Amino acid sequence: MVERNLRTVAALALAAALTWALFWFFYKPDSPPAFVGPPRSNYTLDNFTLNALDEGGKLSFTVTAPTLARRNDDGSLWVDSPDFLIAAQQGQPWKGQSQSAFINKDGSYLLLAGPVEMHREADADAAAARVETRDVDAYPKENRLQTAAAATITQPGSILRGTGMKADLNTHQLELLADVHASFAPKRKP
Repeated sequence: MVERNLRTVAALALAAALTWALFWFFYKPDSPPAFVGPPRSNYTLDNFTLNALDEGGKLSFTVTAPTLARRNDDGSLWVDSPDFLIAAQQGQPWKGQSQSAFINKDGSYLLLAGPVEMHREADADAAAARVETRDVDAYPKENRLQTAAAATITQPGSILRGTGMKADLNTHQLELLADVHASFAPKRKP
């Protein structure tokens, strides 16, 4: 009987050792945790000019600035003190400056952050215009701009002030959304 108990204990010990060996043979350890911290740049540029083209190869927008940082995690760009040009399908482009800018990976969205000043030269279809506002959402592929902030639109003979603005660069329309006040210069007599 003692011999039989010893054989049973030995068989159980052997089964336990085999189970342990199989566990370690098939066990896949968890990968180490990913680094958690601020996003890191893939690269940075100093004193650069970026020309973004649309699907048809035409200029969509240009950004010139002292620094640019590309985020590794989503491919977006962060720009300090940019001078920008947003091309219209027809007519004059909008040129301007902002405090900083965010550009998404595919260039379909720009956030012109902080104070923003932009202007358009006159052409056959539209008068010259100057816009002063802040935090502008720009969609260059759709040729439109918008902001919820206070905006001032200055054109020859008029100054318009309001809160919130939408702009369609294709039709040359600027629209103030609320609390609009206008000043018009008197017309000269012939």
